[in-house]
Amino acid sequence: MTDKDLHPSSTHPPLPPTQEDEQVARLRLLRSRRVGISTYRRLLDEHGSAINALTALPEVARAAGISDYRICPEGVVQAELNAARAAGARLLVQGQAPYPDLLSDLDDAPPFLWVIGDPALLTRPMISLVGARNASSLGLRMARTLAAELGEAGFIVVSGLARGIDAAAHEAALTRGTVAVQAGGVDTIYPSENSELAGQIAAQGLRLSEQPMGLQPMARHFPRRNRIISGLSRATVVVEAAARSGSLITARDALDQGRDVLAVPGHPMDARAAGCNMLIRDGAVLVRSAADVLEILPEQDRQRDNAPAPVKPASGPTSAPPSCATQSRDNTGSIAKLHARILSRLGPAPIAEDQLIRDLQVPSTAVAPALLDLEMDGQIERQPGGLLSRTA
Repeated sequence: MTDKDLHPSSTHPPLPPTQEDEQVARLRLLRSRRVGISTYRRLLDEHGSAINALTALPEVARAAGISDYRICPEGVVQAELNAARAAGARLLVQGQAPYPDLLSDLDDAPPFLWVIGDPALLTRPMISLVGARNASSLGLRMARTLAAELGEAGFIVVSGLARGIDAAAHEAALTRGTVAVQAGGVDTIYPSENSELAGQIAAQGLRLSEQPMGLQPMARHFPRRNRIISGLSRATVVVEAAARSGSLITARDALDQGRDVLAVPGHPMDARAAGCNMLIRDGAVLVRSAADVLEILPEQDRQRDNAPAPVKPASGPTSAPPSCATQSRDNTGSIAKLHARILSRLGPAPIAEDQLIRDLQVPSTAVAPALLDLEMDGQIERQPGGLLSRTA
């Protein structure tokens, strides 16, 4: 009797690949060089599985004139999976719950999403709020008001975790539900100033990204992110945007996806409102309050009866405002920074001085002399009724 007779199992055919093997293979396929979403789907259709597609990929590349092609190493994907476990991230697969149905309907829907937080939020109706990073006080107030009212109406507020309008929308919607779509890896926070907010969203809302774990965002990643912001939502509201801005890219994506586009009008002399005014001129719905947004949505999307109980807002800011009480008048650098902050919050449309001080979170004793400096310099104007505006 031979050794082969003693060990007949050695002649058995290999076991079929597990679902986990196929998922790892799909990640490797999507992470391989020159494999975009459309190529990924075509290879799956042609070869029946990601494992088969990976085997065929080098030959496909040779046929395209690439002789030294190498597929994504398995170790790279395993490192990504390990990083996800360390970050507490979960992988959502297109076609499997709770991957959002609206996003799945897009031709270029991400095959995978990494998420940190509560993925159940993706099963509820969503509205996107986007706008300027260098937002005015009026724009920030409008974003907060819209986000809070839409959350009270039962909608999840989606935005991009950028400074300005995005951050204001996330903060106001945090207790009701908010989704932050990131341009880099879901474990990579950009900008760093929103790190605390990102942590709050992970604890009370949801962060998501289609990018590999640990990827630092680059300029080309933001337009790709914008299509997800609009694709998740029933409608996209642009609160404040310049004539050329990423927010208008999101609005165009929404139109291409068959979604509603709405915009908040602004003063015609304020460059930060130019994009919104252009959208309204071209047919976007004008927004004065959340009621204008709710009015265009189907009745079944309105979930007032299912919305969480209202949360009483805190009597003051969640963190101590930066103290400027020790600023001296001869501290040129600090004064210049305060002047720049004031000017960034003001536009041609006047706002109340006390509202500006609240938005700045700076003591009035520091703001008053700065306002006088700017008024004497002709950069701001005082209007009747204690109102301030930036000089045109």
